[in-house]
Amino acid sequence: MPRRTIRLRRPVGTRAVRRGAQPKVVALGGGAGLSASLTALRRITGDLTAVVTVADDGGSSGRLRDELGVLPPGDLRKALAALCGDDEWGRTWAEVVQHRFVSRGELHDHAVGNLLIVALWEQLGDHVQALDLVGKLLGAHGRVLPMSAVPLELQALVKGHDPERPDEVSTVRGQATVALTRGEVQQVHLVPHDPPAVTEAVKAVLDADWVVLGPGSWFSSVIPHLLVPELLDALTRTKARKVLSLNLAPQPGETDGFSPQRHLDVLARHAPKLAFHVVLADEDAVPDRDSLCQAAERLGATAELSPVAATGGASRGEGPGGGAARHDPELLAAAYDRIFRMHGRIGPWR
Repeated sequence: MPRRTIRLRRPVGTRAVRRGAQPKVVALGGGAGLSASLTALRRITGDLTAVVTVADDGGSSGRLRDELGVLPPGDLRKALAALCGDDEWGRTWAEVVQHRFVSRGELHDHAVGNLLIVALWEQLGDHVQALDLVGKLLGAHGRVLPMSAVPLELQALVKGHDPERPDEVSTVRGQATVALTRGEVQQVHLVPHDPPAVTEAVKAVLDADWVVLGPGSWFSSVIPHLLVPELLDALTRTKARKVLSLNLAPQPGETDGFSPQRHLDVLARHAPKLAFHVVLADEDAVPDRDSLCQAAERLGATAELSPVAATGGASRGEGPGGGAARHDPELLAAAYDRIFRMHGRIGPWR
């Protein structure tokens, strides 16, 4: 493997993104979808908190979870990498924590960042303190929090999970299995059913000016936040304005054949009392604008259609499911910035 010389100057504190008052923003989700939002949001505010799902049971995260009984660190690692800056320090550390080992032994496919996070959890015995320390090391432009302090199992009611029984509804267990099912996901829930929320995550939502949910794997990264009672209560009670950010395309398996408005309808079934202010969608991903606007109105929201998709190559850490459709960080940042400015303030930005 070719070697390279790296000369890094450690950043001092977090560089301000914009002079003057900035909105306090909380972004919820997991995986590549949350990374897309964070990569955009860190460009427009220096007061940013990510709240991340902890139900992953596949890959390196699943192995560490099974072996050590810890929270799955993978989505937390991806969020931290997305918050790294665009300078040499940020780019280098983003690559380091995302680096996966290739070997013939037990270390194969483990991500460096996963091992670092778990090591600090064991050293400090505190999930939040450890993640804050990793963020400080990386010079992250924001904070990363798990939505719950206990590992969660995602379960789904799926119609036609077994192709030989297309009309049968069965329970599918595990986030990795749910994400890849060939059947129709009808409902999801968590085990345990009433998991405790991380106190700092609840406080961040209550103190926010804006809350952004999505994009991401709808049933396995977006909706799970609404299944944590304390977090759902905070999302319902907060005075923050709320944006629901839609995916660029249905996810193979999990939301195959879903229209944009159907994404809103299934979310509403899981949290019928939760309202939003804005639904953001890419203008080219909405074939029926009237239907989307009507679905948004049922959530108390207006639909904002903006060009947010990347054309051509992919950017770091974007695209739910790793597919071809990816958000452009600059375009997505511009869309969020426009929404924050056009839809007013609840109170003075800090």
